[in-house]
Amino acid sequence: MAQTVGTGARLVIVGGGGFRVPLVYRALAEGPFAGLVSDVVLLDAEPERARAIARVLGGLPHTGGVPRPSVRVADRLEDALPGADVVFAAVRSGGTEGRILDERVALAAGLLGQETVGAGGISYALRSIPDMMQVARAMRDVAPDAWLVNFTNPAGMVTEALSGILGPRVVGICDSASGLVARAARAAGVDLHGSLAGVDYVGLNHLGWLRGLHDGGTDRLPGLLADPLRLAGFEEGRLFGPDLLRILGALPNEYLFYYYFHREALRSIGAADRTRGEILRDQQRDLYPRLVAAEDPAAVWEAARLERESGYLAEARTDDEERDEADLAGGGYERVALQVMRALLTGRRAELILNVRNGSAFPGLPADAVVEVPSVVDAAGARPLPAAPLTAHQLGLMAAVKAVEQDTVRAAVHRDRDAALRALAGHPLVDSFHAARAALAGYEEAFPALKASWAG
Repeated sequence: MAQTVGTGARLVIVGGGGFRVPLVYRALAEGPFAGLVSDVVLLDAEPERARAIARVLGGLPHTGGVPRPSVRVADRLEDALPGADVVFAAVRSGGTEGRILDERVALAAGLLGQETVGAGGISYALRSIPDMMQVARAMRDVAPDAWLVNFTNPAGMVTEALSGILGPRVVGICDSASGLVARAARAAGVDLHGSLAGVDYVGLNHLGWLRGLHDGGTDRLPGLLADPLRLAGFEEGRLFGPDLLRILGALPNEYLFYYYFHREALRSIGAADRTRGEILRDQQRDLYPRLVAAEDPAAVWEAARLERESGYLAEARTDDEERDEADLAGGGYERVALQVMRALLTGRRAELILNVRNGSAFPGLPADAVVEVPSVVDAAGARPLPAAPLTAHQLGLMAAVKAVEQDTVRAAVHRDRDAALRALAGHPLVDSFHAARAALAGYEEAFPALKASWAG
């Protein structure tokens, strides 16, 4: 039986009406994280959504043992933050309608319409960063000793912007890299034993490669990459195919599909009657009212979660191809978040792939750049583990995208329109300055507050 860790900590969830909040709470109520947190405060820009999610939390099954954390809904940041030990942020600035505009404006300019990659990701960051800076400033004033665990997308850019306010007290998380490692290890027959000592993963958020999977002194990754049958048994193996993986000598993060198969992705997304954002909007149009009215809101939420997860990255799969059952089961997002929280609160050392300050890990990138790499996290915060040098291919793509990210951060923080245009024009998936200019004009029309925000 797993031991529990009791700290009596207070967790504030900014974006507490978010769809995946029950995953975090469920893990806090049972298993190895039970007792880590005694109080949960939900804060959302739409308080009625937070109240609907609170109903779901109250209806989740509980087997007893350690008491479940109490749940409270706060309507204002100033009411939520006092006494916080950890703030977990999973905010969707602009909501689903904002995401749809990110996608549609890019497509209208002939560009990839995706939430966090390319033009759409830049537009999203221009909203997310200012909103999250308000949270970070309030934390600095009201809860200066609290840690911020950031899941707000685009996670790398948001984390980098917030480190200018909170310094090392912000850690960025994403579950896509750890999911890749878990699937590859399972396919290769490697038991990681909860350690990343044998894992060689490098990249930025939503742009990275698994380069090695060592087990007992032997790298098992080359054998996996050379075995088409085993590659066909997990998502990234099918997504990229044996020929590309052979020449790369690495397993790319799923989001690199948009780079290595850009034309195919653009054609697939452009031909679809609905964008991913529109699909989610239609799936969830009446979800929150149903959660409020249902006798068993937890069951309604679980059914909606499975429907939502089954459509993830659908443009990369054939019409009759379904997602792996293991992916639909969940367990990645909350596991990463809670392992980080436990390490920060108790000092119990954990090794996870996180978004952290580069420092001297990769000399070809700025020291203040946030990278996504295996890291150690404890009561002192998170820092990258030693990593092998980048190949020219990896450094080239990472440096190009990092320049875009840093221009985007500058645009958001300093309200610098030229930096925003430079970010769009410089992105590897934007192949024309005219398209970049059209996209920025389209986003300014779609989001009037963006146009009004530029300095001067």
